[in-house]
This record gives sequence, structure tokens and C-alpha cells, in this order.
Amino acid sequence: MGTVGNALDLLDLFTRAEPQLGLSQLARASGLNKATCHRLLTELESRGLLEQVGPAREYRLGPAVLRLSALREAAVPTREAAMPTLRRLAEATGETAHLSHLVAGRLQTLAFAYASRTGVRVMMEDADFLPFHATASGAAVLAFHPDPDALIAAAPDPDALHARIRDAKTKGYAETLSTFEKDVHSFAVPLCDATGACTGALAVAAAAPRMTPDLHATITRELALAGAEITQLWGGQPPMTGDAR
Repeated sequence: MGTVGNALDLLDLFTRAEPQLGLSQLARASGLNKATCHRLLTELESRGLLEQVGPAREYRLGPAVLRLSALREAAVPTREAAMPTLRRLAEATGETAHLSHLVAGRLQTLAFAYASRTGVRVMMEDADFLPFHATASGAAVLAFHPDPDALIAAAPDPDALHARIRDAKTKGYAETLSTFEKDVHSFAVPLCDATGACTGALAVAAAAPRMTPDLHATITRELALAGAEITQLWGGQPPMTGDAR
């Protein structure tokens, strides 16, 4: 991998759980030696993509990231365009709704919304990466991606994953139960661009003990409507399902 790729991989190591990282942590997590890692960090810091804070001089994301994010959102409204629909979906189902986007071959959480009337809820974190093999969002993307094998190197249970993918192609939505988080029942639909290519997923994550036939029907109905709405807002078109595919 080239220098630019290594530098960008360092940025990916920052998470909500670990917003600040030291040189030793970054070198260890990236597999780079300390000298190379320090050189890349210094370059990123000089461009405002990272900054050092605190007595330990740990690194965190810098203000230049905000400018890039604002420029992207202004040019291609994605998160903000979808948020009203995402909030309505959470309220209509009474469960957690979340949106993910396909970025460089990985599925990244872009936004989420909680229902106001639900005390016990499935908690989310933005900017997390979702595993393709274990989530409804991942299965929805794989079912409607032109080259799903390019997105997954291996799955612990490939037979179960391929069964979910086939089911999603037929129904138009993917469904999982306790595959990523225990007692979480999730549903997801693909989101597509103007060419019909899958660019992400919209999902509802519900507490499994609350699931009833009526809630199941409500979630799949509202999810399909919200998915079509966000796809339209993004200038896309829904994928073909079942026999139409």
C-alpha cells in the first residue's frame, strides 16, 4: 500500500470509543513502525486533518475534516437529506432506525434516530463500520450489489449468509435475529443511486422480546416506504426484486 493509503488508514483508526490515540497505539494498530507512523501523523497534522492535544500529546481528528464534510454534504446532500425520513421511520415503528453508506468497500453508519416513546431501545453509534456477514444492513447491500464477493473475504457461516442474501433478493429486505447483537431483531432495505447501484442501507433494529406479527408487518411496511423515499431524495431508483431481477 502506498504512502497516501497508509495515511488514510491511520484516520480510520479513530472512533467514537477512541477519539484520541497516541503514537504507540497508532503504530501498533496500523502495523507501521513508529518512525513511519510519526512521519505520516506529522504530515496529516500539518494539513489540519489531525491535531495533538493534552499533556500526552495524543492525536485526534483535526478541523480540516469538518471542511471536507461540509463541502461533501453541500455538493451531495446525503445525511441531512435523509434525517427527516429517518426520524419519521423511528417514530412510525417505535424502534431504532439507522442509515449506512457504502464507503470504499465498507459499510459505515451515517446516521440514526431513536423513537421518543420507547424506553428500552437498541443503541447505535455513528461512524461505526457494520460487518456485512452479521447485519441486516450488510445482507441488504450484498443482495443488491453487483459484486458481493468483493465486499466479503470470508464469513463464519457462509451458508447462513447466502440464505439471507437469497431471501433479501426475493423479499426486497433483509432480516437478522441475534446475529450481531443478542436479542436484536433487525430489518434493512438497500439504498441505490441513479444507476440502480446499491450505495447503502436503511435499517430498523428492534428489541427481539418486543417483536410481534403486527410489529413485524409495521416495520417491513414503513421500512419499504422510507427506503424508497430516501433513494428518491438521493436521486436514485429502487432495485428490482424477486422475479423482476
